[in-house]
Amino acid sequence: MGDEPNKNKVGRKKLWRRFLSDNRGAAALEFAFVVPFLLLIYLLAMEFSLAIEVNKKVSRVASQIADLVTQQPSISTGDLQSIMRIGESSLQPFRGDPTMTVTAIEVTKDSTPQARVVWSRMWDGNLMQQAVTPGSRAEIPDALMVPGAFLIRSETNLQYKPVIAPEGGSGILGISDNMFPIDMSELYYMQPRMTHWIECKDC
Repeated sequence: MGDEPNKNKVGRKKLWRRFLSDNRGAAALEFAFVVPFLLLIYLLAMEFSLAIEVNKKVSRVASQIADLVTQQPSISTGDLQSIMRIGESSLQPFRGDPTMTVTAIEVTKDSTPQARVVWSRMWDGNLMQQAVTPGSRAEIPDALMVPGAFLIRSETNLQYKPVIAPEGGSGILGISDNMFPIDMSELYYMQPRMTHWIECKDC
């Protein structure tokens, strides 16, 4: 009878040794630990690649709008809205709030030239509205400050929102709250092709 406790202790020790030395299922356990991090890295890589592609689209749209506007001898708000809708469709698919602005700028022939806004319109996907008050001063690069010059400035802005974050949600591990939305914008200046001056009849 006195040997029974000792046998039980030896049996338990052998059982623990066998348990600790048994590596069956270790790969599955390690995989379960690693998968969340691999998934997170994959989603972030996918998200940033999408963001880079959308940023390229924002640049192309600004150039496209400027190119189409400068080919017109004259234009209307309806024409501008149609051109901007073409640009908006070129940004698809996206999650964000794009705005497109076209501004006509004239450089005065004064001894000290100044850039003045002739007309300006902005489209936010729902409403066409005046972006900058006509006659107000415009900031343009010094290289474009040529007396008598007439310029069309096209600007596209987009607040990029990630796919990994639902609308109104915090996203995966709150990452979207810390890193997104990303402000994307592009600015283009072009001169008219058909005439020196592009009039907007109802701007």
